[in-house]
Amino acid sequence: MESTAIFEIFLSVLRFAAPLILAAMAGLYSERSGIIQIALEGFMLFGAFVAAASATHFGSGFAGLFCAVGFGIVMGLFYGFLVIQLKTDQIVSGTAVNMLAWGGIPVVSKMLFDVTSKTPAIDASERLPQWFPIVLALAVVAVTYFVIKKTPFGLWLTVAGEKPEALLAAGIRPSSVRWASLMITGAVAGLGGAILSVCLASSYTRNMTAGRGFMALAGLILGKWRPIQACGACILFGVCEVAQLKLQGTVFPLIGTVPGQLVQILPYVITLWILAGVVGESRAPSKLGQS
Repeated sequence: MESTAIFEIFLSVLRFAAPLILAAMAGLYSERSGIIQIALEGFMLFGAFVAAASATHFGSGFAGLFCAVGFGIVMGLFYGFLVIQLKTDQIVSGTAVNMLAWGGIPVVSKMLFDVTSKTPAIDASERLPQWFPIVLALAVVAVTYFVIKKTPFGLWLTVAGEKPEALLAAGIRPSSVRWASLMITGAVAGLGGAILSVCLASSYTRNMTAGRGFMALAGLILGKWRPIQACGACILFGVCEVAQLKLQGTVFPLIGTVPGQLVQILPYVITLWILAGVVGESRAPSKLGQS
């Protein structure tokens, strides 16, 4: 295989992995602070829809991106109201946010565009360049690593998820740290959804995230809640995505053609494998889910 072809495959892997990387970084902020983040799928769906609808209205993919970030922050605050202010069960609340996205977006789409399944196509000149998701995802990983390792806020996040009473002793409210973490989570997850609809595709289509929020959560667990490792896990999922595209229709000796449906489930099988704990023990923050 020529080096050019290998480089193209590598770029394809990174493009497929970019939304997962962004969602994993979003979940990292939340879970490091002690808030379970089942709602990544819903946040990404909202981000994808808002970005596509805004890009259609303003005629700019970057405008769609900014709107997705803003709406993601709002959804982060909404989720915070449920789990921090009302102290509802975090898994149930996260599932409710996902269901709100699954059921609510088609209703809004019908009101705005008179269809429930997709938004109008974005002109090629208004879409984001293909290199943009790769640069954005790697930049967010670098910033997240710096925040977690080198800043007081990163230390507060870690302590909020491990020993929140120590924050109180230092005069810092754990709930304030968690509110901030959820705002960041919503913004970054919104970015992850946005690049699906205004860069990797030309419009929003119903449920276009296709479980990527849960795959990102699996990558976060596989990466043991650390930025670089979680990024690597998401790149592994990107390899699986590209592999299933390349393997469709391939004829193997003695086996013949593998059914396309069997190849397509490869990333999800690996996700379940990881979430089931087969890959080994990953210690979550000790106060995760106890806000």
